[in-house]
Amino acid sequence: MSFDTLGDVNYLAVLVATVAWAVLGAIWYAPPVLGRASFRASGWEMPERPPSAVYLVASLLLYFIAALATAWIARETGSESLTDGIVLGLAVGIGYMTVLAAVTAMFERKPHPLGWFLINAPFSLLGLLIVGVIVSVWD
Repeated sequence: MSFDTLGDVNYLAVLVATVAWAVLGAIWYAPPVLGRASFRASGWEMPERPPSAVYLVASLLLYFIAALATAWIARETGSESLTDGIVLGLAVGIGYMTVLAAVTAMFERKPHPLGWFLINAPFSLLGLLIVGVIVSVWD
């Protein structure tokens, strides 16, 4: 693996994948969908106002970093098809994000660790699946 291939990454695809993941998050964590349940599982109070722009911009930046890393892996592995993108998204989603969500759920003393995991791990997995497909197919 080489840093040289970062120049070959399709940054427009990374940007679109980032936005797609953020839109998924906006829907997933909307209060009527899973937002309230996520807060309960975390032991937090649901805020009355939406999060500040700082949190939204930070989330976008972090999604961009993960999408860029996934695109870099796609480029290095020759991932170019829908099937390749699905496999890449599942590998990254399960191999990293789901594992990290499980460790977080266990060791951060969440009041409802299984509920927290069942809300957050699928979101990360689905987000990276979407990212894997976009950055693999869009070349």
